[in-house]
Amino acid sequence: MTTTAARPTATTIFRRPKATTGFWSWITTVDHKRIGIMYGYTAFVFFIIGGIEALLIRIQLAQPNMEFITAAEYNALFTTHAVTMIFLFVMPVSAAFVNYLLPLMIGARDVAFPRMNALSYWIFLFGGIFIYSAILFSDVTAPAGIQGVPGNLDPSDQTFLGGIPSGGWFLYQPNAGPVFSPGRAIDFAVIGIQILGVASLIASVNFIVTIFNMRAKGMRLLRMPVMVWMTLVVQFLLLFSLPIIAIALFMVMFDRQFGTLFFDATAGGDPILWQHLFWLFGHPEVYVLILPAMGIVSEILPVFSKKPLFGYPAVVFAGAGIGFLGFGVWAHHMFASGITQVAQAAFGLATMTIAIPTGIKIFNWIGTMWGGKIRFTTPMLFAIGFVAMFVIGGLSGVTHAVVPSDWQQTDTYWIVAHFHYVLFGGAVFGIFAGLYYWFPKLTGRVMNEKLGKVHFWVMFIGFNLTFAPMHWLGLQGMVRRTWQYPEGLNLGPWNLASTIGAFVIALSVVIFMVNWARSRRHGEPSGLDPWDARTIEWTIPNPTPEYNFARPPVVRSLDDFWHRKYTTDEEGRAVRRPEADELIARLDEEGRNPTEPIHLPSPSYFPIIAAAGLPLIGYGIIFHTSTVGKLLIAFGAIVTIAALLGWGMEPLEEEHGELSLETAEAH
Repeated sequence: MTTTAARPTATTIFRRPKATTGFWSWITTVDHKRIGIMYGYTAFVFFIIGGIEALLIRIQLAQPNMEFITAAEYNALFTTHAVTMIFLFVMPVSAAFVNYLLPLMIGARDVAFPRMNALSYWIFLFGGIFIYSAILFSDVTAPAGIQGVPGNLDPSDQTFLGGIPSGGWFLYQPNAGPVFSPGRAIDFAVIGIQILGVASLIASVNFIVTIFNMRAKGMRLLRMPVMVWMTLVVQFLLLFSLPIIAIALFMVMFDRQFGTLFFDATAGGDPILWQHLFWLFGHPEVYVLILPAMGIVSEILPVFSKKPLFGYPAVVFAGAGIGFLGFGVWAHHMFASGITQVAQAAFGLATMTIAIPTGIKIFNWIGTMWGGKIRFTTPMLFAIGFVAMFVIGGLSGVTHAVVPSDWQQTDTYWIVAHFHYVLFGGAVFGIFAGLYYWFPKLTGRVMNEKLGKVHFWVMFIGFNLTFAPMHWLGLQGMVRRTWQYPEGLNLGPWNLASTIGAFVIALSVVIFMVNWARSRRHGEPSGLDPWDARTIEWTIPNPTPEYNFARPPVVRSLDDFWHRKYTTDEEGRAVRRPEADELIARLDEEGRNPTEPIHLPSPSYFPIIAAAGLPLIGYGIIFHTSTVGKLLIAFGAIVTIAALLGWGMEPLEEEHGELSLETAEAH
């Protein structure tokens, strides 16, 4: 960046890169907006990969006794589809929204720790690549030195997918242990998820500090947008749940790599311990996936209903309640595992209880729309679709609180229908609502409404055609995680309908991609306030300037921007102020023309270097019995430690961190 004056530095041992444009500017960026963009595009690539895996699964299940893929290939696709959609799409795409929007919504110029923010992205990227790099290692020979492990799998178990993990995303023990899953495939999932967890843990600390310490003047906690509140709850969920799965994954890694016996029942271990640790992380993880979408929808519904969010404090505290209770329901995933009747009763009751704050949110969303002047824009359609589909998913989920019913449902397609209505009908619909709504912040244009509505209806129809029949399949007893099913059970027609629906969803995603690409270049210019919005991220120009706010904002109320544009008449109805258009024009002009130099953090190549060492250590652990493996561990550790040392010795003064007025005006 251009500087206004020469600035002395504390040390000249390490220099920051100076590139501000082109490829290297993205490699070295610490700008929260660029990091959010990279998170978003990377997550969408994994979404496409996970979607292709789902289509292959559905082709195999379209008819009875299909042999489109082998059983081993089905298991690999089933496993990687789930890992991809959960850890490589929904979580990081939520991180994309938070990275881009959080500072804008609280009136900050960046997150608290910009370089840590960049580090979390690069660790996520390398972790995803690490998991999929398993495809390059098709050798299924068991690691040497572990007693009682068969030397090779049957040659018929070799697949076109190489060494992709095939033990299920839940990695249940002993199925995913060294005896029943020899070779290296599971190790890539175990270590890869550990790497992804490091990225999420770093981000959670960063966002918590940002929310508590960097809010604009006047933005008290109960003036924060609901999306910021849901972000805060999610980060605490991650902060407390990730160490649990980290411990469990370390135990699996040591069982598989170094011969420990944590989950070997024949040697005094306990495979049920894995289920407790996994679901004590895994059920809060469900709310990590869904709460960001709840926050997005809570911002969109008031804007297009022309009303304030009904019961704002109730929605906020219900979100916090969901986060708290989310740690108390994990064992409803384990009712069929033999836990005691007392535990079954307690967790069944907890499962019923968590429906209360969820219901509060749903009633408040409906209350927001009730009596409003609803505009059925594309973001609003996806938000309404979210509410409707999430209600269905929630109702099918609360049946799991009834233990005998859960025993019948637990390994059937009823469960597949339930969690897809929650995670696709909920999280993914919410994500698309947010993409359409905040697209102007990214590009300065609005997405094509006609294509957007076609996208919504095609996806809505395809989604219900895919997953609604799975309720009936489950009630008819179709077992989930099954490669084939015989004729004569009347399962074929419903499965064929689901397969057709999956391809309709794929068509809808293609429509979205076309709309996104066209609108980036040829979309209608948005102006500063295309939706008549309520929150302060819409008080700055579109696309967002590099410095975010030309002047630090002052917040005087909840929905501060709306109150600056509207007043109420004697009957309590909203009336637009005469000076509202003048206000918007003035904000746009002021936002493009800072009147004083703006300090911004400088780019750095150390985050990407530090992140690159982690997968090298991972490869070294997997191949630790060889000399190459030991060298990889040492080299990866040296790379990460050296990068962190260089990071710590960077100049204390921001040599390139001050944005001149000329550069600001150019932006």
